[in-house]
Amino acid sequence: MKTARTAWRRLEPVHVMIYFVPEGRRRYADLGLSGRTGYFVSRSAALGRASAELVISTFYNFNPDFVRKAVDGAWDTATPQQVLDARHAAASEALRRAGIHELPALDEVLALTRRAAEAACEHAQGRALFAAHAALHWPEEPVLQLWHAQTLLREFRGDGHVACLLSEGVGGLESLVLHAATGEVPVDFLKGSRAWPEEEWAGTEESLRSRGLLDGDSLSPEGVRLRRHIEDRTDQLALPAYAALGEADCERLAELASPFGHAVVDAGLLKIG
Repeated sequence: MKTARTAWRRLEPVHVMIYFVPEGRRRYADLGLSGRTGYFVSRSAALGRASAELVISTFYNFNPDFVRKAVDGAWDTATPQQVLDARHAAASEALRRAGIHELPALDEVLALTRRAAEAACEHAQGRALFAAHAALHWPEEPVLQLWHAQTLLREFRGDGHVACLLSEGVGGLESLVLHAATGEVPVDFLKGSRAWPEEEWAGTEESLRSRGLLDGDSLSPEGVRLRRHIEDRTDQLALPAYAALGEADCERLAELASPFGHAVVDAGLLKIG
């Protein structure tokens, strides 16, 4: 389980960069989709003409009012296929800017990651956002195939994570406040990107303190236990994908993935703004 998490984390920059790179913003803007609308619409385009309520449900931790303002009317501006095409073009352009296509282990990393992603496709039940992406055609370009495979693995894991949060009675805003309390991600980034009003954030903090999950602005021992349980359970739910590789190939993927993640970071593809 630890090896699978390592493999996923090291290659995750290859996928997540699409939410930060200017190539994406520029191509969505060309379709008339500006600001956060591009994010919500591009990530949900695999669902078809997804309503704001469906995006709120599957994305889980964003302020619903923020999502509605971003999504309402977007499909009158661009079709899902246009958005998917723009997203793929942006991903290819950005990853090539990082030199991913020139890394010597690309073929092997792609083969391993695609095996894991295809194994995940056999366990799509209950994972709506993943299933929608799994139904898309595989790209022909190797760099885009790698991006698509890692996209599938991210959404597979993400849907499992939402299931864990639901089973533990942790709502979307509560999950953000608990995440912020770990100190792993700046609080201002979580507040700004998820757009929850300050009074609701503060009220949720107080509620979590009353439940014994926060001690001041930090996790209490019970909060630490809950967070660890949710992350461990998320790892377990993601295992069907990586179990297909076996321990040796999973370790091999974890070993080979590092240069790919570093290339994305070094090229500045994860810079905010």
